[in-house]
Parts: sequence; structure tokens; C-alpha cells
Amino acid sequence: MRSISLDYTHSFIEDYELENIKEYINIAHNMLHNEKGPGSEYTGWVNYPKEFDIDEYERVKLASEKIRKNSEVFIVIGIGGSYLGARACIEALNHNFYNMLTSEKRNGPEIYFVGNNVSSSYILELLELIDGKDISINTISKSGTTTEPAIAFRIFKEYIEEKYGKEEAKNRIYITTDSKKGALKELASKEGYETFTVPDDIGGRYSILTSVGLLPIAVSGLNIDEIMNGAKDGMEEYGVLDLDKNYSYQYAAIRNVLYRKGKEIEMLTSYEPSLFYLQEWWKQLFGESEGKDLKGIYPSSASFTTDLHSLGQLIQDGRRNIFETVINIEEPKVDMILKEDKENLDGLNFLSGKTIDFVNKKAFEGTLMAHTSGGVPNIILNIEKMNEYNFGKLIYFFEKSCAISGYLLGVNPFNQPGVEEYKKNMFRLLGKPGY
Repeated sequence: MRSISLDYTHSFIEDYELENIKEYINIAHNMLHNEKGPGSEYTGWVNYPKEFDIDEYERVKLASEKIRKNSEVFIVIGIGGSYLGARACIEALNHNFYNMLTSEKRNGPEIYFVGNNVSSSYILELLELIDGKDISINTISKSGTTTEPAIAFRIFKEYIEEKYGKEEAKNRIYITTDSKKGALKELASKEGYETFTVPDDIGGRYSILTSVGLLPIAVSGLNIDEIMNGAKDGMEEYGVLDLDKNYSYQYAAIRNVLYRKGKEIEMLTSYEPSLFYLQEWWKQLFGESEGKDLKGIYPSSASFTTDLHSLGQLIQDGRRNIFETVINIEEPKVDMILKEDKENLDGLNFLSGKTIDFVNKKAFEGTLMAHTSGGVPNIILNIEKMNEYNFGKLIYFFEKSCAISGYLLGVNPFNQPGVEEYKKNMFRLLGKPGY
């Protein structure tokens, strides 16, 4: 049995519709694997799980162990693909309250993310929180000039140099950037910071399995070998040019069939709060890859059962332009049994002896029945257990399906021309020279 499987029996898609799109899937596959499609210069992620730089990978492990030993706090500075993947993994696989555990129970530094906004209160309150603690920082930016992380790096570089002095500070500052050029690379070479590489042929939103994501993930104590093993097996499994066997291609095909039927909004849902940032990473992956040329499925997300009490009415009875993709974790990390209450004032004694996860699964099944009866197509992505191996495989699943889906849509899945527009306007308003 595969550790990740796809169930589209509730999608209202007939088998003949998938049969009709097979030829286009084959074309998209060949465009990607033969590097003939638009954006092919950014497809280094396709074979990366087998072709990564082993020397740098080992340096990531050594650096993570050093940080874990000498730091109480680890600050990750980045925005978009420079932080979302790492945060998604750290929060999906670690304790829900990781930073709040005692250092003994956590067995690693607290991890905080900054440089993903320009909020003064966020930055100042983080500085207040870490005061008096030993820290290391990892700044992630290919250019080194992206406004949000550049501002944060200025502030935290100054903080760490004042705390330790420049000589010791350089042993606590780690830079992940371009291998040859850019402001950060120049600074790192000048100051002697340890550097890791943002590969030239891998865009930010596809970079989680590179040093961009792996250093923070390793610092949290997770097993990056298992993550890469899962991605490597995903590369093999989702590289098969057979729509009947390739779940990743089935997902891409179903999304496009539904889009052509007027389903313009996809809602990625889960029943585990720890997957919130996985959903955020997924939104960037698909939104930035497909949303161009006046096309694209709008990627949204919801955490159930929580959001059933706020969005449930809209999903059930609103416009029929939504479809759902549900991440169903079959086996929870931990579980507990509900006990009988003598007074039974809440009327829940009928659940005595049942587990919390059993109730959660019945909520999922009941929601699936309700939403499909209301005409909302549902795709179920079943994951045996959320561990390092399956996380790595799931990341590759989404990356591969996103690339294929983008080619089916007729766009370049690897550029993001629209992102630059807000930057130009902001720089002009701020009075930056040249704007």
C-alpha cells in the first residue's frame, strides 16, 4: 500500500474525462522532463532529490548541530519560499507548542521567523522575547535586497554584533543566498559568514528540499535524511507517465477539469491545526505558479473543524465555484480516549471509550457527505502518517502536480512577473533612487 494515495470518487469527475485529458498530461510531462516548456531553466527541483550537492548537505547537518548546541534561539529571516517550506515542516512534524516547551523537552533552540512582514511591533516584540538568550540567525535571500528580509537582517545583524562582538557574531550568522553574486554573497565573503546555496535553477517556492528549507528544519531536530528519502521515492513514483498510476498527475488533471467547469477556487483543508503553514506554503506554490495571464485557480485554505463554524455555511450553500482538496492524516501522531462522566451534563457519554481522533475522522466523513450533497467536489489526499518521510514525499507530490497543472493551464509555472509590481510602487512611494 502506498503511503500517500488520492481518492477522487467524490469529485464528480467521470473516468472518461480523465481519459480525454491523458494526451495533454503526456505533453505536459514531456515539456517538463525534456526541459522544453516555458521556464525550463528553473526545473532543477525535478531531479534534485537524487542530484543534490552532498557536500553542502553534510555542511547543513554540521551547522545545524552547532546551532543546536550553542543557541537557545534560532532566528530564520526570509519571505515567501525562503521561509514557508521550513516553517511548514517544523510545525507539521514537531510538537504543536514547540517553542513553549522547556529546553529539556524541546531538546533544541526556540525557532522564530522574521523578515516576512514589515511590522515594527512584530520585530520589537521578538527582540524583547529573545533578550538575554544565546541566538544564531539564518538569512535566506537570493539577492539580499528583498525589502522585508533585508530590513530584518539589518536589525538582527546589529543586535547580534552588539551582543557578541563582530568576531563571535560571524560564527552565529548563516547566509543562504546565490552561489556567486548578490549583496548577501558579497557581505558573507567579506565578513566570513558560513554560506549555503540557493540553486540557480530552482525558484523560491520549489526550494524547500534545498539548504533553504533543510537548515532550519535540521535545527529543529527533524531527520532530513528521511525527508529526502521520501522526496526521492516521490520523484520515482510521480515520474511515471501513466495517469492511471500517477496520483500527482491525477491531481493536476482533476484540478484542470474542475477549473474548466467553473470551479475557480480550490480550498485546501485539513483537520490538523499543525498543517496550517503547509497550507500557506501550498497557497504560494500554486498561486504564484498558476496565477498569470488572467488565468489560475484561486488557492484558499481552511482548518476544520474550526472553520466549519465560520466558513461552513458559505461552502455548503454559497456559489458553486469552489472545490475542496482534503488532507486526511490516517494515523495521528498521538491520541487519547474519552472517559465517561458521571453527570453527563454535556450528553457526550455515548462517546466514552472512543478516541479524539475517531471523533475527528467522523467529523471529516460527515463534512464530506454534507459538502458533496451540496454539490461541492472533494478530492481526498490520504496520508498514512505525518512523519519526515511522508512529508518529503508530499512536498514532491505537490511540486510535481503544480508544474504539470501549470502547463495544462497554458502558463509558465516557474516565473512570477506580477510580484514585482507592488515592489516598484512601494519603492517609488518610499523615494528609492531610480524609482
